[in-house]
Amino acid sequence: MSDLLDVPVTTLQGETTTLRALTGGSAALVVNVASRCGLTPQYAQLEALQREYGGRGLTVVGVPCNQFGGQEPGTTEEIAEFCSATYGVTFPMTEKVEVNGPGAHPLYQRLTAVPDVDGEAGDVQWNFEKFLLSGQGDVVARFRPRTRPDAPEVRAAIESVLPG
Repeated sequence: MSDLLDVPVTTLQGETTTLRALTGGSAALVVNVASRCGLTPQYAQLEALQREYGGRGLTVVGVPCNQFGGQEPGTTEEIAEFCSATYGVTFPMTEKVEVNGPGAHPLYQRLTAVPDVDGEAGDVQWNFEKFLLSGQGDVVARFRPRTRPDAPEVRAAIESVLPG
């Protein structure tokens, strides 16, 4: 299979690209997101991380998914408007995809093979599961949905993949 950074993805605007192109080859925090979830306020923390670490080589990538309780039912336009108007999201977003099961996007087929801190790999548990990739495309950390994007362990992992 091709390098993780070269897996094709489609942006919320309908452009086919890759993670490498979206991130400029920098580290990435890939997060499956939803607009109507109890964890949706994590968008604010994700945007704060993008603003804080973007200049140092981190790109947050939001991946809308409607597989968990139908909590991302909107069209691409509705998702974009919600994220911009409600949370001021500036980080790139992909089109809505499946992250689990036989229809899982190839990116998530690869990401879910990586274990979390407890050694558990497999399906994404819910919205806002986070995968940290180095600039070389290695998955260096996996954080489950309830781990806040600004948690100390997430920040430490991000710091570990950024240049000096």
